[in-house]
Amino acid sequence: MGLEMSDPASGRADAPLLAALEIHISFGGVTALDGVSVDVCAGEVLGVIGPNGAGKTTLFNVICGFVSPDVGEICWKGERLRRAAPDRLASMGIARTLQGVGLFGGLTVLENVMVGANRFRRGRLAGALLGLPGSDRDERALRERAMTALDRLRCADFADRMATSLPYPVQKRVALARALVAEPELLLLDEPAGGLGADDMEELAALIRELKSECAVMLVEHHMDLVMAVCDRICVLDFGRLICAGTPDEVRADERVVEAYLGRAAEREDSLPIGTVDASA
Repeated sequence: MGLEMSDPASGRADAPLLAALEIHISFGGVTALDGVSVDVCAGEVLGVIGPNGAGKTTLFNVICGFVSPDVGEICWKGERLRRAAPDRLASMGIARTLQGVGLFGGLTVLENVMVGANRFRRGRLAGALLGLPGSDRDERALRERAMTALDRLRCADFADRMATSLPYPVQKRVALARALVAEPELLLLDEPAGGLGADDMEELAALIRELKSECAVMLVEHHMDLVMAVCDRICVLDFGRLICAGTPDEVRADERVVEAYLGRAAEREDSLPIGTVDASA
């Protein structure tokens, strides 16, 4: 399936990098998203949170073109995406990690990350397989990009290891390196802290804050300590509806959010499970 764009109804220089507008989608009669609108701007970290089944990953899947909404549209840089194709994301400037790791078990760590760098391949893959002129140079350039990304994520020493043979936290870093090697303008992180210990989570928080100078980040995450520490704004979903959007302090104080997470009226102070990631690090 291809990807088509149309001119925006009213393009502005300060328009959001990406906007999901009035997204509605149902599966088998069950509403997964009900008129959800969110946007993210360049240099911003946007958190998307909510209880299990709230529609967070479905929203990511709509943005990435894995599922098509029944109603609504996605705009990228002010232009409507008529049909989003997952295989075009990298060339558009969008990269995503999955809830798990999604690494290719039959490839080494380096080869996995090189897959993420394919947008920079000058020749066709067939040329590399046939050893055509220039293919070796192209391959070396991709390897260098991949090694730079691995070094940034402290995984360079594992470059020649089979990816799925490594401890889970290391696999998570490799998956993130594969996303970053594409040099995205928007990075979608789907539960990046899952399975990580406290030290790894601190490093992840520091990396996300660092990435703000390079790209926008949309973060789906259950670890509220991480979300509150790194996000500029947060959108809260519950049963497929957007119930709150604002700064971390505004979201933490909102009774609708407390009700969604705890299922009852509660005192605002410390009512959400905010943990120990250092927001000032």
